[in-house]
Amino acid sequence: MLKRLLAIMTAALIIAAIAVPGFAKDEIKIAYVEWDCAAASTNLVQAVLQEKMGYEVEIIPVAAAAMWQAVGTGDVDGMVTAWLPVTHADYLAKVKDKVENLGPIVGGAKLGWAVPSYVKAESIADLNKYADKFDGRIIGIDPGAGLMRLSEQAVKDYDLKLELMEGSGATMTAALSNAIKNNEWVVVTAWSPHWMFGKWDLKYLADPKGTLGGEEHIDTIVRKGLSKDKPEVYAFLDKFEYKDAVQMQTLMAWNQEPGADRYENAKRFIKEFPETVDSWLK
Repeated sequence: MLKRLLAIMTAALIIAAIAVPGFAKDEIKIAYVEWDCAAASTNLVQAVLQEKMGYEVEIIPVAAAAMWQAVGTGDVDGMVTAWLPVTHADYLAKVKDKVENLGPIVGGAKLGWAVPSYVKAESIADLNKYADKFDGRIIGIDPGAGLMRLSEQAVKDYDLKLELMEGSGATMTAALSNAIKNNEWVVVTAWSPHWMFGKWDLKYLADPKGTLGGEEHIDTIVRKGLSKDKPEVYAFLDKFEYKDAVQMQTLMAWNQEPGADRYENAKRFIKEFPETVDSWLK
């Protein structure tokens, strides 16, 4: 009787293991920075790998420099938020022989400084003239971001009297929201694709010196050796890209809804854009 019971229990364990193949697969680690675009794409990658491919995925929020270093050392498998060719150029240069670029997930990306459309300033060169209206401040994001490095250079290149304030993506959009509610002037470090351009009527300030760079693309970067260690994951990340910037901004907008859950919205994307998702898995 005991032998029979043990046999039944053993069979049950085998069936359970077969029924949940994800338990047999290695864990995937993806690094990202706490920017809205990065968080949206990273959660989407996590959802596809877990819901469609059966992997366990850990996503790790870090500063930009640490993100690149982690991929370079192989501590994580990859990331889907490399802004190139300008913003993250310095980070890439330090690890270029240790990583592989799988190409863009979306093009038409842009960095710059943005203001509400009711602001009279049209160019970064105009800011000193209106410094008092802006309370002498440019609202920035986290100090490790490539955008902040370029913004610091812009302050020097344009000999601005305004102070570049450090913060985060969340504090930047909060300051922007508060200023617009009160019809006040504000200038923020900005990038697109970003949900704020869909929520508010904003404009980029002209950058005649070109300090903040031109059009960029957001790329997937993986550690060297991923294609051999985890070929299925590598193949998916190699194909992962949005159909267009609208798809990405749609996902980002969902994440701004009250009570939004990034992972649940990633699962929603999988359901609402099946053709795009299927193209990543072929």
